[in-house]
Amino acid sequence: MSEEPPEPSVAPLLEALSVRRNAAVGAAVGVALAALAYVFRLGRAAGPFAGTRQFPVLGETGWFLLLSVVLASAAALLVTTLLTLLSLVALVREEA
Repeated sequence: MSEEPPEPSVAPLLEALSVRRNAAVGAAVGVALAALAYVFRLGRAAGPFAGTRQFPVLGETGWFLLLSVVLASAAALLVTTLLTLLSLVALVREEA
């Protein structure tokens, strides 16, 4: 019987690139940015005058809350990607 070699794991790579830490930082930045944008919007500091637009089904607050979720996830993904790329560059420079 021939024994197959074990499948390679990506866990050491993820650990070396600090992906877990980068994802946590990205999530925190995304949530903070979305919360600030939502509070800014609730304060009526930006956007159309009341009554000039219609927001079906969820109402104005519901739609802007959904937009905040989209903003938070997009910002978290962007920050996580950038931090991971910086970790990769640092790791490559360290090895060279």
